[in-house]
Amino acid sequence: MFKVNMKISNIISRRNRILLRELVVTDFKLRYQGSVLGYVWSLLKPLMLFAIMYVVFVHFLRFGEGIPHFAVSLLLGLVLWTFFTEATNQGMQSIIARGDLLRKINFPKYIIVISSTISALINLVLNLIVVFIFMIFDGVDFGWTALIFPLTVLVIYAFSLGLAFFLAAVNIKYKDVSHLWEVFLQGLFYATPLIYPLQMVMEFGGQFAAQILMISPIAVLLQAARAQVVGHENVITADQLSSNPVFLAVPYVIIAVVILAATVYFKKSQGKFAEQV
Repeated sequence: MFKVNMKISNIISRRNRILLRELVVTDFKLRYQGSVLGYVWSLLKPLMLFAIMYVVFVHFLRFGEGIPHFAVSLLLGLVLWTFFTEATNQGMQSIIARGDLLRKINFPKYIIVISSTISALINLVLNLIVVFIFMIFDGVDFGWTALIFPLTVLVIYAFSLGLAFFLAAVNIKYKDVSHLWEVFLQGLFYATPLIYPLQMVMEFGGQFAAQILMISPIAVLLQAARAQVVGHENVITADQLSSNPVFLAVPYVIIAVVILAATVYFKKSQGKFAEQV
């Protein structure tokens, strides 16, 4: 009996993996279907945004002046931020977008959300290749901390996935969530040291203002990722602002709570998804 149950479990697991793979491939193909440049847009979008930001904020407004490799640090931050917004936005809309599939096939609903975030993750990997090429030409001296960078990206992905689970479940009931999330992301963009260095915040607002900004999990993760690749001497991280373990732990506690609460909420809500979409 145990062997039979194990065999059934393996078959179901294999079916879910196949479904996940097909959804990821379909999502990635449909995203740029009908466009002239196709998949090239996955590389051009962050590069075009970087070009605008660089001309306005670095060239004219002189943000990051005197900070080595600030331009590539800006590019890396924008690429990671783009992934965060894509993963959460696509995850939020994923259940509604796959309503027809939900009504036809019985399968774990979390696969839909995961597939949409993996599609965004593929874009991130492609963009990071371009970023690292820029870094090589800019003369970035990669240290051993660059080996930790993939782990930080994994934490960013886990945080994005947790938010995507929560947003996807809530968005089915309340369609206003997508508009609220858009406004929230816009505010969070300017409250995160992306286009301006944290050194500038400390210069005009003091260390306390910088600490307030670094309570945000995404701000902490982006700064950590930049420091790991570009160098801690060029990027200010949370541990450089304070040695207080409570302050350093708060962003990661938020991440853990978000992932746990979102997973529980999604699991409780998924039984009614087919009826609600």
